[in-house]
Amino acid sequence: MADSILVINPNSSRAVTRAMDDACEPLRISGGPAIECITLDEGPPGIETQRDVDGVVRPLMRAVSEREKNHGAFVIACFSDPGIHSVRELTRKPVLGIAEGGILTALTLGQKFGVIAILKASVTRHLRYIGALGVTDRLAGELPLGLGVAELSDEKKTFQRMRETGAALRDDHGADVIVMGCAGMASYRKRLQDELGIPIVEPTQATVAMALGRVRLGWHIG
Repeated sequence: MADSILVINPNSSRAVTRAMDDACEPLRISGGPAIECITLDEGPPGIETQRDVDGVVRPLMRAVSEREKNHGAFVIACFSDPGIHSVRELTRKPVLGIAEGGILTALTLGQKFGVIAILKASVTRHLRYIGALGVTDRLAGELPLGLGVAELSDEKKTFQRMRETGAALRDDHGADVIVMGCAGMASYRKRLQDELGIPIVEPTQATVAMALGRVRLGWHIG
C-alpha cells in the first residue's frame, strides 16, 4: 500500500523484529496506514559498534530504494539512526529514526530524560548523537545494561537490569522520563513503566506514531 509505513530493523535478528512488530500493534487502527516490519538480512546480529552502524548504511539505502514507491513513510528502527541523512536524500517521503523520534517524544513528557543503553560502548555513540540533536541540556544521563542485543531475550536478567538502571536514572540522575535505547527492549516497556512510575518511551512505538501523523497529513520533505 502506497500510504503504508515500513519499519526496518537494520540488524538481522528476527526476534528483535517480532518485538518491534508487537510494539506497533496498538498503532494499527481500522482505516489507518498499514505498518509493516522487516528485517535487514545483510545486517549484523546486533548493532553495537560504530562499525556496525556504518556497515548497514548501504543496505538500508538499497532497501528503501527498492520499496520507495510502495510505502508512504520509512522508520529506521535502530537507536543509532544509521544512514538517516543518506536515506532521506533518496526520497521526499518521511524517513524517521527511532533515536530522534524517541528523544523528541521524551521532551514532551518530562523535563529531563534518561536513556537506557545496552552496552557501555553504546553510550559514547549516543551522546554524540544527542549533542548533534542539540538537546544535551535536557539529558539527565545515560546508563548501560551491560547486555548485548542477543542477550535481551533473557527476560528475567534483562528486566532486572532495566529496573535497576531505570531506578538509578530516576533517583540518582533526576530523569522524569526514560527512553529505551534499543529496539530490542520493546517488550519490556509497560512493565518497566508500571515498576518505575514515570513515562517510559519505547522509541519504535513513538516514531511510528510520528510517521502515522505524517502519512495522514500528507507531509513530505522538500
